[in-house]
Amino acid sequence: MRLDDFTLEKWLNPRDPTAKYNLGASCVKAFHLDEFFELVGGDANEFYERELKGMSLHYGHFFGMDRLLEAVSSLYRDASPRDVLTAHGGTGANHMVISELVEPGDRVVVLMPTYQQHYALPASLGAEVRHLWLRPENDYLPDSGELKRAVGDRTKLVVLANPNNPTGAFIGEPMLREVAGIAEKAGAWVLCDEIYRGLGDGYMPSIVDVSEKGIATSSMSKVFSMAGTRVGWIVTKDRSLRDRLENRRSYDTICCGPFDELLAAMALENSEKVLERSRGLVRSGRRIFEEWMATQPCLSSTEESLSTTAFVAYDYDVPAERLCSDLFEREGVLLCHGGCFQVPKTFRLGYAFGRIDHLREGLRRFGLFLETLE
Repeated sequence: MRLDDFTLEKWLNPRDPTAKYNLGASCVKAFHLDEFFELVGGDANEFYERELKGMSLHYGHFFGMDRLLEAVSSLYRDASPRDVLTAHGGTGANHMVISELVEPGDRVVVLMPTYQQHYALPASLGAEVRHLWLRPENDYLPDSGELKRAVGDRTKLVVLANPNNPTGAFIGEPMLREVAGIAEKAGAWVLCDEIYRGLGDGYMPSIVDVSEKGIATSSMSKVFSMAGTRVGWIVTKDRSLRDRLENRRSYDTICCGPFDELLAAMALENSEKVLERSRGLVRSGRRIFEEWMATQPCLSSTEESLSTTAFVAYDYDVPAERLCSDLFEREGVLLCHGGCFQVPKTFRLGYAFGRIDHLREGLRRFGLFLETLE
């Protein structure tokens, strides 16, 4: 199996440590442990005495800590702990599902733009990958007629992110049911990467709410501010598929770390407190971004994003990678160039990292840089 270079990671990872203004980040501001315990109402010393002092450093829980499985299932309308499997991050969850379901010659339909793993991995497994491009004039939402034609009658898997990465567009329940219905008619599974789910007001529907052939993946990384725990999960109500995934988990995961799963369980048991913090940080950052965008006549973006990022198109006559490279070299401002998502003359900008002064100054420097292009 030959994998393409992961464009986004190849771009971000070497620059992340030296960026002065990291606007390429897509996680809500990470917790420090003292802030976390203050939020959930615990005492760090008591936690150590009660939970950690006697914790074994042997293998963790082979199918996920019971406490964590219960907490994850509570994030969904009608899921049980038996529907959940833990994984090493959202990438591990996606990898497990795609690797289990996709075989050479299968057709996989991927809603684009999206995270590269969603289409590069099935392609590496020998699948026929069809890209269904979401368009800005349609608010980056799928066209049902185009989806029907792409799926046809022999698709094995439909893959999407909801909310979308990089645009933040969210497919609500009526349209999500329509997507699931088109896939089900072809006998296809729907893998929905829901790693940004939770930032909207009220309950945000999941693919597992609307389809027995729906598979949801997510993790602690983005909206739960704990990327360092590397705790992700898969939710499926199909018992046969869960058994298959459980078997595959023995090959590529075995178990996650007990300390990581314990922290994740504590956070999800207090999910509303955690998400309230996240929504506040996202909204503050979004307001600053929108104020800045109003001063930039050559840039355009969707009016609403239910993720932590904006996907921005520009009118300057310069390739996206060159624009972002020059910006980084001159001003120390890091963005994700549109080539990471196969969309020319665009970039992804994150605004949820919690440092308002940092965001304002990064945008100011970006604006000065853009003046040199005019």
